[in-house]
Amino acid sequence: MSEERVILVNENDEQIGTMPKLEAHEKAVLHRAFSVFVFNDKNELMLQQRAKHKYHSPLLWTNTCCSHQREGETNLEAGKRRLMEEMGFVVDLKETISFIYKAPFDNGLTEHEFDHVMIGHFNNEPTINPDEVESWKWMSLETVKIDIESHPELYTAWFKIIFDKFYEHINITK
Repeated sequence: MSEERVILVNENDEQIGTMPKLEAHEKAVLHRAFSVFVFNDKNELMLQQRAKHKYHSPLLWTNTCCSHQREGETNLEAGKRRLMEEMGFVVDLKETISFIYKAPFDNGLTEHEFDHVMIGHFNNEPTINPDEVESWKWMSLETVKIDIESHPELYTAWFKIIFDKFYEHINITK
């Protein structure tokens, strides 16, 4: 199987090329990504704990799923594909906001992403892929907010950024 490639973009989210995923993270090159947030009828967010063997952010809690779009794939197609690959279900997704962030990791890699945030709705239990996900749970947004403030080391960098800067876009009760 060939190495996964990411879509390199400029600050306007216009594609300027592709690069192997690991190389893009080693060189901190801006590339397209997405983050999916799935809520239930109680307005609880489904969080996933990343698998322990992930090459960055292992065992950290994060949004329902996230990854990179493939060439020729829309944001919504990518979000649905990865939701099925990681969590074992598909739902309709709605695009909300996008933003650029840069987060270096202790292992020398850096996430530098043009991240597209999508929201969906689901009321059942996922069928997690153990190669991608260690565990999962439902949490209210208020509980997540308090827990991030108390234990920021338990959460991924991008999740904390989204939660802090874009809370109003992911809080679907408004």
